[in-house]
Amino acid sequence: MNAQSATGNKAIGVFDSGVGGLTVVRELMQHMPNEEIIYFGDTARVPYGSKSKETVTKYAEEIVRFLLSKDVKAVVIACNTVSSNSYAALKAAFDIPMIEMVSHGADMCLHVTGNNTIGVIGTEATIRSRAYEQMILAARPEAKVFAKACPLFVPLAEEGWTGNTVAQLTAEIYLQELIDQKIDSLVLGCTHYPLLLDCIRNAVGGAMHIINPAEAAAVHLNRFLRENNAERTCSTAPKHMFYVSDNTQKFDRICRVVLGNSYPAETVNL
Repeated sequence: MNAQSATGNKAIGVFDSGVGGLTVVRELMQHMPNEEIIYFGDTARVPYGSKSKETVTKYAEEIVRFLLSKDVKAVVIACNTVSSNSYAALKAAFDIPMIEMVSHGADMCLHVTGNNTIGVIGTEATIRSRAYEQMILAARPEAKVFAKACPLFVPLAEEGWTGNTVAQLTAEIYLQELIDQKIDSLVLGCTHYPLLLDCIRNAVGGAMHIINPAEAAAVHLNRFLRENNAERTCSTAPKHMFYVSDNTQKFDRICRVVLGNSYPAETVNL
């Protein structure tokens, strides 16, 4: 990360393909309660997981330019599909501190696994990239990584179907083959997936280590801002801003569930 453009009292920019990035916002608010956040959810073009790498990168570049127009001090890529497919391109294109999800999720699972047998679930694009697998194996070649695309999880989360019978059966069907491989750790390789945490936990059992990369990413960003004297120092309560590309009503509903508060979202056409 490049600290040159970080200025303390500017906001942190966060973006995702839809509502999943709100689970990252939740972690940021918990770890950095004095920071202001500007969030963009690309709800008009969700899901990203079934799209090509080139299309995902194009969308991500458009969103980063929008966040830069709001004068943010750092950008959090609250989307594993973008993190795994477009991070290098975004780093090359923009001179701003940028946090992705994959490296932090990989590090976290390596700390908790006991048998070096790790499961990774994500969108089709994230799993196809093999980003988690490559990062885990580079750090620990003896590890065994089993990856599974779970494309139905994103539309379930976007619809708010996170605790019903459909969601539970979907989780059980998707995760059984990973359970059969004797994994002891499961990486939620999509920021939408923590919205289905109860269903996932019920499917894999209470002994499974479930890793949410957003937690580790928030800890990393907090440390980075502190070390670079880029923390917000204003004593006034932070004001957060939320933008979406479509359907503010659905976003507001899920925002209340995830963040425990109502944050009106403004519709922006990129």
